[in-house]
Amino acid sequence: MSCDFIALANKGVQELHPYQPGKPISELERELGITNIVKLASNENPIGLSGKAKAAMEKEFADLARYPDANGYYLKAKLSERLGVGINQITLGNGSNDVLELIARVFVAPEHEVIYSQHAFVVYPIVTQAIGAKKVIIPAKDWGHDLEATAAAITPNTRMIFIANPNNPTGTWVNKTDLKAFMDKVPQDVIVVVDEAYYEYVEDADYPQTVPWIKEYPNLIVTRTFSKAYGLAGARAGYAVANEEITGLINRPRQPFNMNSLALAAAVAVLDDHEYLQKALDVNKSGMQQLISAFDELGYDYIPSVTNFITVDMKQAAGPLYQQMLEQGVIVRPVGNYEMPNHLRISIGLEEENAKFIRVLREMTK
Repeated sequence: MSCDFIALANKGVQELHPYQPGKPISELERELGITNIVKLASNENPIGLSGKAKAAMEKEFADLARYPDANGYYLKAKLSERLGVGINQITLGNGSNDVLELIARVFVAPEHEVIYSQHAFVVYPIVTQAIGAKKVIIPAKDWGHDLEATAAAITPNTRMIFIANPNNPTGTWVNKTDLKAFMDKVPQDVIVVVDEAYYEYVEDADYPQTVPWIKEYPNLIVTRTFSKAYGLAGARAGYAVANEEITGLINRPRQPFNMNSLALAAAVAVLDDHEYLQKALDVNKSGMQQLISAFDELGYDYIPSVTNFITVDMKQAAGPLYQQMLEQGVIVRPVGNYEMPNHLRISIGLEEENAKFIRVLREMTK
């Protein structure tokens, strides 16, 4: 008799579905035998790798037979200087997803509750369910976080709250007045994780600068990534900032080599590549306007976004439209798994990539 391995797994894992990433270009090439594919699905930086990051990675090639620096000293030192925090307040990860999972594993147990918003980043329910904790999902307000309802949902069993600011996949954000008022309501034994993966793209002066708040709110953890504006999605580099006690706890179960040598070197280098970052932001800003103008012209409603993507209401089930776009060599992202069955999320690409998407969309609209 064969063994029922599903029954051996933790209950939360039994009911999970694997994370579905954006379709890779190579996969679509294999499936349909087409070329000149445009990928606007995964919120990647379209301008490619920073020259300084590439040079730093190339210097590491000769020593790849050696283990990386398990403590990531040079990257922590650079982040410490840039953020005005102590080295012992930083946790490094294989992308910020790695750090988010670590944080949940350290503080959340099956008897706890984890609160997050409807339409919030899919990693939050994944890590919560894998642990077996109770998910408390707050209905979205104007596609974003309803912080008043979130605060009202806190119970003695609440252990953690995830807030994506800006949020993926909606592109919405929480201002500093509302977020600070929320933090004032949260008990100190409830961990608040503010996920700032798209931090670099936000220009509004009312966007909160949360890292300095850690001194006032010791239960606050801020996570960021190098995958978006810094163009290191394939290298996998992210980090969390918290008070030293929390950071020490997060680092206890952290695998000692969870960032490889190439990622560490590239992250240090790209932090000093100010021209690269500015170019990425400029390309994103003009590309966003390019897409917004097309949506306005074609009569599609969209959710205003401060990120490197924009989510548009297709006015019908988006799945078939997504498939039609694939056949035309354009990869976008359906977000039905976020309870948004009529929406597509479009990453901002280069001008010509955006133009191809717009041409395909215009043809489908006729």
